[in-house]
Amino acid sequence: MANKQGDFLWYELLTDDADAAQAFYSDVIGWQTVDSGVPNMDYRILQATDPDSGEVNPVGGMMPLTEEMRAGGARPVWLGYIAVEDVDHCVARITEAGGRVMLPPFDIDDVGRIAMVTDPQGVPFYIMRGFSEETSLAFAFDRPRVGHCGWNELRTTDPAAAKQFYGELFGWQKEGEMDMGEEGCYEFLRHGSVLGAVMPKPDTMPMPMWHFYFRVADIDRAVDKIASAGGQLTFGPVQVPGGDYIVKGIDPQGASFSLVGARQE
Repeated sequence: MANKQGDFLWYELLTDDADAAQAFYSDVIGWQTVDSGVPNMDYRILQATDPDSGEVNPVGGMMPLTEEMRAGGARPVWLGYIAVEDVDHCVARITEAGGRVMLPPFDIDDVGRIAMVTDPQGVPFYIMRGFSEETSLAFAFDRPRVGHCGWNELRTTDPAAAKQFYGELFGWQKEGEMDMGEEGCYEFLRHGSVLGAVMPKPDTMPMPMWHFYFRVADIDRAVDKIASAGGQLTFGPVQVPGGDYIVKGIDPQGASFSLVGARQE
């Protein structure tokens, strides 16, 4: 595994309609989609192409929810994968810290060992020990990359407890904060490079969740595509420090998503 423990290395969309979701995100973000090749499983790989170099990188996956998943309460959602050295040991530490196991550890041939868990506030995520020695660039930690995740944001019911939980497990550290007024304190997280942030969950948000901001080349074009492709814009565009703009939305199947990008004058 090339990525170090605590890195975000993959993003995954669980959806009610993979064909419709594929068309939506292709329009809005520009992803190309290829079949994973996993036998007897509809799992699609989302790829981003660098507009300057033509370099193609996988950034995430997409799979339809099964009836069993829906019966268990699963709904369309974006989830992140965090790299760990030992999945089984990490699962034990997570449960000791008050988290929960949703899918026990299992191997995927030629991919890695994974488990789905929650933090003590109930936020779901995956942990993974990848078999590949290639560095994942799904989270663009080195530089802004169109089509890649550019920011990981945790909205939670207990930011202090979340910082302790993720810090002890993955080595994340707080680096600065920003006063958001009535919304609370926006606390920045670092893991080698800047990783994202944690802040209180607003009352209007149904449950605490991770939000992943995928980078687009033109934020206004993306906003237009959200509407024309059947999605719903719920926030933004709003400028953030550094000059980029962010938006939040809901895709046609009901999954929340976030985007970051420049405004082309």
